Amino acid sequence: MRLVLVRHAEAAESARGRCYGSLDVGLSARGMRQRALLADALARDPVSSVVSSPRIRALETARPIAERHGLDVRAEPELQELDFGELEGRTYDEIAASMPVLYAEWMTRPTRVRFPGGECYADLARRSLRAVGALRDEFTGRTVVVVTHGGVVRAVLADALGITDDRIFRLAVDPASRTVVEWVDDVPLVVALNDRA
Repeated sequence: MRLVLVRHAEAAESARGRCYGSLDVGLSARGMRQRALLADALARDPVSSVVSSPRIRALETARPIAERHGLDVRAEPELQELDFGELEGRTYDEIAASMPVLYAEWMTRPTRVRFPGGECYADLARRSLRAVGALRDEFTGRTVVVVTHGGVVRAVLADALGITDDRIFRLAVDPASRTVVEWVDDVPLVVALNDRA
């Protein structure tokens, strides 16, 4: 399978400086332009399915891509971003002031933190890889576009490259970027990373 991982386009201004993993925010004006460019860039690819996180910013990014191919967007809850639980919607400054110990751990060991009422990175990685495995079974030999979030893209790449959790933030995953992984005889091959062309 050829998996085109797309990080959603730029989120609305209201999300900047806030935790917004499971929080539903739409796209900024720039994000709306980015999604059109993504649809153009993927228009010639032989896409069999467009699968998206159910978050609004991902769905808004996925729709023009699917429309170009005469497809519907299939929402997949396991491909959504990390759930920050009680921290959702709060600013980083608020979190640093009210939960300094958690904040310090998050800034120094981000993949080890379990967020109160939410998830830890291992939860995100487990569900993301399960979803990608199911897509590989369903779409063997075909191209699938998955519109998702930075955490999910990093989890898939870490698994493909054998990277340890503490090194995932060495992988750049910008908004509206494409990362492509192909499997050859069950061996993953990363053929593009953070492509913003």
